[in-house]
Amino acid sequence: QLQLVESGGGLVQPGGSLRLSCAASGFTLDNYAIGWFRQAPGKEREGVSCISRGGVTYYEDFVKGRFSISRDNAKNMAYLQMNSLTPEDTAVYYCAVRKWCSLKANEYDSWGQGTQVTVSS
Repeated sequence: QLQLVESGGGLVQPGGSLRLSCAASGFTLDNYAIGWFRQAPGKEREGVSCISRGGVTYYEDFVKGRFSISRDNAKNMAYLQMNSLTPEDTAVYYCAVRKWCSLKANEYDSWGQGTQVTVSS
């Protein structure tokens, strides 16, 4: 059974950093592109970043230069390094997979349960 589990969220001060992890089980992650998304209270889920099967990366403008996506196929893991965090980055962060990269949440079928990121002083 395909399963994705996010971890690494928490409370961080503005300007701080967090590294989120996405652990895949029940399937081989290297056959999929991996997307990271986030959803703040009262807002729609939005795309943050995606990494293709070949390692090509895509970012939404609001995280370019601050966030970095990566994958470790040998460990069946993906990561989202988040730097220079601001209160506007507060949200539940999700990873998801599909064959091709997309930053549109409605194009993904398989999701993790999410991990909460709170940026506050």
